Amino acid sequence: MNILKELDKRSNSQCELCAEKENLAAYPVQPTNGDNLDETILICATCSSQIEDPALINPNHWRCLNDSMWSEVPAVQVMAWRMLTLLRAEGWPQDLLDMLYLDEETLTWAKATGIGNDDDNSLVHLDANGAVLTAGDTVVLIKDLNVKGANFTAKRGTAVRNISLVHDNAEQIEGRVSGQHIVILTKFVKKNN
Repeated sequence: MNILKELDKRSNSQCELCAEKENLAAYPVQPTNGDNLDETILICATCSSQIEDPALINPNHWRCLNDSMWSEVPAVQVMAWRMLTLLRAEGWPQDLLDMLYLDEETLTWAKATGIGNDDDNSLVHLDANGAVLTAGDTVVLIKDLNVKGANFTAKRGTAVRNISLVHDNAEQIEGRVSGQHIVILTKFVKKNN
């Protein structure tokens, strides 16, 4: 059995997530190896690149999940749930997640990679340029910021080392500036590579 031919037939020759008809490839839904048709989906290069590299995520592209999350294919449901969970800080994905029902086995599979577990940081923190921020990164301020309660201004170009992420707000990070521990909005920083 050729999995690619079966996927093409199942999906009507289109991406099972966004319905794109070009640059399609089989994608094994982790934690599987892709040897099983039921654990593999057919997706386009755009979806694949954004799944593999969160820094490339374009939230508006994933509005397609409004349709594909209703697929009867569990592997498609799993990927829809994972992407909606990653993007839930955008607001609209949470509405879709509230409507999406996964049976217990499918939900366990969806959470197998750690996304959406209550004890992890499932929010994605992005800097002003859309780069993914992680705890311990160094960022640079891109504008002067008045620090409330500390009576000083954090100057543009100031490096903030060893940041920590605010776990319930994807738009905030914490770090030390001029010896003060402060909360900084992610839209005012860029990741220092």
